[in-house]
Amino acid sequence: MERAKVLIVEDHPIFSKGLASLIGSQQAFAVCGEAADRASAFAAYEKEQPDLVIVDLNLGGDDGLEVVKDIHTRNKDTAILVLSMHDEKYYAERALKAGARGYIMKEESSSKVLEAAQTVLAGKIWLSEEEQKRMDEMKDEQAGSLSGLSSLSDRQMQIFTLLGKGLGTIEIASRLNLSTKTVDAHKEHIKQKLACASSQELREMAVEWNSHNR
Repeated sequence: MERAKVLIVEDHPIFSKGLASLIGSQQAFAVCGEAADRASAFAAYEKEQPDLVIVDLNLGGDDGLEVVKDIHTRNKDTAILVLSMHDEKYYAERALKAGARGYIMKEESSSKVLEAAQTVLAGKIWLSEEEQKRMDEMKDEQAGSLSGLSSLSDRQMQIFTLLGKGLGTIEIASRLNLSTKTVDAHKEHIKQKLACASSQELREMAVEWNSHNR
């Protein structure tokens, strides 16, 4: 039986090597490459044409969701699993919309990670029982997830996250290659969606959220 080729996109070398060792220990999988950022991930994808890509959301200065979108746009048949430290209730649905078939948190056991990888490779969706239940309940609700974060666009979520890391408008504009005017406009929209009365309240909310999702 031919082994499924797996590409790992993770910017922490030790974790990447550990994950590669775990995946490679299974007869069904063969690790074909490791990448630490968006550019190298797409280059490795083009070269190896893997069956499964496991992506972290935090890739230094890059956003893992953009990697998911890149690969899904290139080939919708490629199985993508997001493996992240971020709380699934904030990012799982976002990852699925970007093109991933599954979302699993890094705190899960090795056996769960392997189960998730096998599930998405088989063409099925993998989420924790808690997250699947939450998403099923949300289908019947107009409101988004906790704190209204699910109503934010991907760009607004990027800006909200950077605010939580202490970056100002100029720094965010430089990081995302946007004008300061555009960043300020996004911040105003975020304030409205999260019902923040001031920029200071928005920043405090972002910092608090970020402290729980490091």
